[in-house]
Amino acid sequence: MTSSDRTRKAVLYRMVMEKHVCPFGLKSKHLLRSEGYEIEDHWLRTREETDAFKREHDVDTTPQTFIGGERIGGYTDLREHFGKPLPDPDATSYKPVLAVFATGAAIALAVSLLAFGTPFTVRAAEWFVSITMMLLAMLKLQDVESFSSMFLSYDLLARRYVPYSYVYPFGEWLAGALMTAHALPWISIPVAGFIGAIGAASVFCAVYVQKRELKCACVGGGSNVPLGFVSLTENLAMLGMAIWMLARP
Repeated sequence: MTSSDRTRKAVLYRMVMEKHVCPFGLKSKHLLRSEGYEIEDHWLRTREETDAFKREHDVDTTPQTFIGGERIGGYTDLREHFGKPLPDPDATSYKPVLAVFATGAAIALAVSLLAFGTPFTVRAAEWFVSITMMLLAMLKLQDVESFSSMFLSYDLLARRYVPYSYVYPFGEWLAGALMTAHALPWISIPVAGFIGAIGAASVFCAVYVQKRELKCACVGGGSNVPLGFVSLTENLAMLGMAIWMLARP
């Protein structure tokens, strides 16, 4: 920390307008407070006032923080100044798919507890898989076009028949919904088994045979989830669920 930081005072300029409050300004204010700074908070209340401030200080964006008369910069610059880790938009992460799995498990256990008086039942395990299928499909359906573009980079069937990349999330959602309700197994079982088998083969081929480093479309297009073991597990779970539903009494 520089000697100017010892004053523990900071000057913050941020947009606070009637219909817009800059989120990065709020983050900068919170970060400064968490670091023990007294803040001189200047609100830029109009677009004209904001533009004039940017011209005066020769900056392109707000918020802007000053400490000891020295301009630190925006929120990212402020994090760097305090030695905080900076977000990497290109970094891969399993967090999105793990969040979906955790949510699916929580819903399944909660419904099992309500229905049977205990969260740990065979039906809860079935619901975990089927509900997770629906949650993953929901994320894909937010932007089917983006999903299809990412999906086409590795799915064996979609690369031969492009419309499959658009149908896939609808099939996954339908199979999950029917399996959750134990309805129309003559539809849900073949759909889940088919897309699960093709998906597992595609992931295995791309990752373990061709050794390609790709991003998975499992939580929708534009995600940074790496294609690999988790993606393979997702597809094997669908295939396993289809086999289980077929074999169960």
